[in-house]
Amino acid sequence: MIHYHGTPIGGSRQDVARFLVGRHALVPFGRQDDMGAVLEFCQSFVLDNGAFTHWKQGKGQIDFNAYFDWCESLAAHPSMDWCLIPDVIDGDEAGNIALINRWIEGGGRAEGVPIWHMHESFDFLEWLVSEFRVVAIGSSGQWPNPGTDSWWRRMDDAMRVACDSDGRPKAKLHGLRMLDPDIFTKLPLSSADSTNAAVNSGSLSRYGSYVPATAAQRCAVIADRIEKHTSANVYSGLKTNDLFAMGDG
Repeated sequence: MIHYHGTPIGGSRQDVARFLVGRHALVPFGRQDDMGAVLEFCQSFVLDNGAFTHWKQGKGQIDFNAYFDWCESLAAHPSMDWCLIPDVIDGDEAGNIALINRWIEGGGRAEGVPIWHMHESFDFLEWLVSEFRVVAIGSSGQWPNPGTDSWWRRMDDAMRVACDSDGRPKAKLHGLRMLDPDIFTKLPLSSADSTNAAVNSGSLSRYGSYVPATAAQRCAVIADRIEKHTSANVYSGLKTNDLFAMGDG
């Protein structure tokens, strides 16, 4: 499993470089601060269209053409894995299908990864995993927060569509905002991302009696803890005890 850490990391350029060496990164279209360090030091990286930030901030859609051109400008870099196709997180299914088709019609070199939003239909998910090498799964609609009881019940149904009868994924699955061991160790994800390391490096209480001196060092502690875990080999379903333990908080 690949653990993609969302950027920007923050701190000095030297600290950012030290954190990114040998790691995998996700770079959002709207915050390309660390792009130079990512290109130089990361094992691999993916590009994020920034739709989640736009959604959270109540903004409109991203500039499709500008994002497409940015992805194309980096497509030849040997460390680039893929890029997320533009989407509208709480949009309707037809609108997101139109964005996928628009991307395909662009005929670019960069591999575009479509997103199945959890409020969308399972027929759509079935089509995506049959047509694309990689499919991303995003929390949305009634299920915006990964890890809640209702989210897991919806994910359980989704996995039964995205996986075969033996629990093996029909396509490579990427979990958006799912880089939490309590989540990805139960799912057969090929990769997942989050901004946990960057966002929570300022929460000093989580480090106990030893607090690393710099934000980048604190990021590294969080990332190292995450990277000790990997995803499930197959999807074996949820157990009743798991749901009781997760709760809906």
